[in-house]
Amino acid sequence: MSVLINKDSRVLVQGFTGSEGTFHSAEMIKYGTNIVAGVTPGKGGQLHLDKPVFNSVSEAVQETQPNVSILFVPPKFAKSAIIESINSEMELIVCITEGIPIRDMIEVKHRLNESNSRLIGPNCPGIITPGEIKLGIMPGFIHKKGTIGVVSRSGTLTYEAVDQLTKEGLGQSTCIGIGGDPVIGTTTCDAVKMFMNDPETNGIVLIGEIGGQMENDAAYWIKKNGTKPVVGFIAGQTAPPGRKMGHAGAIVGGKDDTAAAKMRIMRDCGISVVESPAHIGKTMKQILT
Repeated sequence: MSVLINKDSRVLVQGFTGSEGTFHSAEMIKYGTNIVAGVTPGKGGQLHLDKPVFNSVSEAVQETQPNVSILFVPPKFAKSAIIESINSEMELIVCITEGIPIRDMIEVKHRLNESNSRLIGPNCPGIITPGEIKLGIMPGFIHKKGTIGVVSRSGTLTYEAVDQLTKEGLGQSTCIGIGGDPVIGTTTCDAVKMFMNDPETNGIVLIGEIGGQMENDAAYWIKKNGTKPVVGFIAGQTAPPGRKMGHAGAIVGGKDDTAAAKMRIMRDCGISVVESPAHIGKTMKQILT
């Protein structure tokens, strides 16, 4: 089983004909992703990467029936592109775009809350179910099909954790990069709940960062409801108070936002917390064997 996406998912690419959309769509198709169409306003009626191009999401939905969309759209157009997918009742929307204004994402979040759509991102590497489908910019070759769910705010640390798991012989059920912005669609706790409810996920890797309360919220939920082992890591352990560390959401604003506080809360809630990302794979293997 997989979380959110599988080999039967029908994918629409927004921003299909741009340089980023073209490059990553070609990589996704090579991996086996079932891209059925693309959208670039003004370029409807063309073929691109042997897939039809439409002027709008609604036209693409009518003709090709996608249930998932992924966006490679510039920041100033991202809000309208996401809302266009919401209005077309897309089940899952993945937004790779970095630099979307917070005010735009607040409006998007409001629209999401009134819909049945789920958003991954923005400012994220995407989501992958190894051996079946890749939606985003992650390197597919490091992944291996298996039973470990991965949720992370950091793209590069996602790759590090996955590489370690694979080298330890631990494949992944699904890996979700939720994004590092202050306002995102799917939270750490949302992803943890999905993995806990997936009968073919046996363990969870949770990678967080300083700033915000998402990791703490997930930890408290795990303490009360968790049924599977969780290995956790928090990036930014040496960050000085008030310093932004790469991601817009990684700003310490309170005593529970620091790496030390999050690690303490996670340990208190029964999560196996590692001090270094180098220990993620080995720790999970020790727990499961």
